[in-house]
Amino acid sequence: MKFVDEVKIYVKAGHGGAGCVSFRREKFVPKGGPDGGNGGKGGDVFFTTSESHRTLLDLRYQQHFLVKNGGHGSGNNRSGKNSDDLEIIVPVGTVIKDAETQEVLADLSAVGQTFIVAHGGIGGKGNAHFATSTHQTPRFAQEGMPGDEHWLKLELKLLADVGIVGFPNAGKSTFISRVSAARPKIADYPFTTLTPHLGVVKYLDSKSFVLADIPGLITGAHEGHGMGIKFLKHVERTSLLLHIIDISAQPDTNAWSNYETINKELGFFNPELLDKPHIVALNKIDLPDVREQAKKEVALFKKKGIMLHPFSAVTGEGITEILNKIIEILSKTQNT
Repeated sequence: MKFVDEVKIYVKAGHGGAGCVSFRREKFVPKGGPDGGNGGKGGDVFFTTSESHRTLLDLRYQQHFLVKNGGHGSGNNRSGKNSDDLEIIVPVGTVIKDAETQEVLADLSAVGQTFIVAHGGIGGKGNAHFATSTHQTPRFAQEGMPGDEHWLKLELKLLADVGIVGFPNAGKSTFISRVSAARPKIADYPFTTLTPHLGVVKYLDSKSFVLADIPGLITGAHEGHGMGIKFLKHVERTSLLLHIIDISAQPDTNAWSNYETINKELGFFNPELLDKPHIVALNKIDLPDVREQAKKEVALFKKKGIMLHPFSAVTGEGITEILNKIIEILSKTQNT
């Protein structure tokens, strides 16, 4: 299934039906009086979240959602039919914005959550409604009220506890495939991960948590280089970030410069990401050169006040320590 996390759609609720001007006409009833019925209500447009939807793909191909108008009133005090509402199913984590002002109208972050985005117009009153003892033959009725209409921008932000960030080919996909049932594409060339992946981790007796594997960042990602930073919105909801660093392909660089570069791109996208708890991990210590360099890298990070966790996503060495740290941080954030 193609992953689509942004769409623009047009929604239009139904107009209310017009009230009716009518007078009762029956044999032997010369002055039957007004009997014009009311118009029906126009249908609403509302969103509902569902776990059955994982992407906004369906809305890419159907961008206009129009609801029928309410029925008009008629004689004999018959009201017009109310129009049916229109439900649009979206994934959990969908953010609804006004396409013109970018105002956030709703953030649907729970299963079964609903939000009426366009209200249908109420029906107009028929002339029978306006009859009084002093005004017994009203010859007017109301028009129905117009329904709301909007151009909307929908953004999907995946719901995950931990967001994995790092350069391409750092081993993020290998890590998530080792600790969860997720099976993202893994290859020995950069940018194999083209869309975010989610994996559920059940570790020992602790509560399960969700990992999000984000496509790799590179220097200048905020300027559109590589895959850019458009997928970073999927880590805005996470409780912590896991930096995975690989120095095997570039032996002349160190882990600290790698870490700083990724942080700089995170800050360009949203400075609040830098305030999240971070776990920094050095991958591929199964390679002799990396294992030897890891000692120096751990010492350098320690001087900076940050703990660096060496590990190997291939052999599993060091992964237990990382998972323990994740559980420790998540338990603290969930209890605060």
